[in-house]
Amino acid sequence: MDRDDTLKRLRNIEGHIRGIQKMVEKDAYCIDLLRQIQAVQAALNKVSTNVLNDHLHSCLITAVRGEDPDERERVLKEIIEVYEMATKV
Repeated sequence: MDRDDTLKRLRNIEGHIRGIQKMVEKDAYCIDLLRQIQAVQAALNKVSTNVLNDHLHSCLITAVRGEDPDERERVLKEIIEVYEMATKV
């Protein structure tokens, strides 16, 4: 994971959310608000995908190649929990 890229994306998202707050304060058109919210959700999904990709290519690989079966199970369980949380929406 490129930490600087992730932080840049999160700062952009933060700014975008502030823009949405201003739109709400100014009673912006609902569809315009929804479009902006969807843009933020897509940006967060991209960050989430990047973090998960990094985890799979580092922590998961290390655990799978390691000697500790409990560690392998722990890391796999974490992946399942994250997936389950993502599908609850």
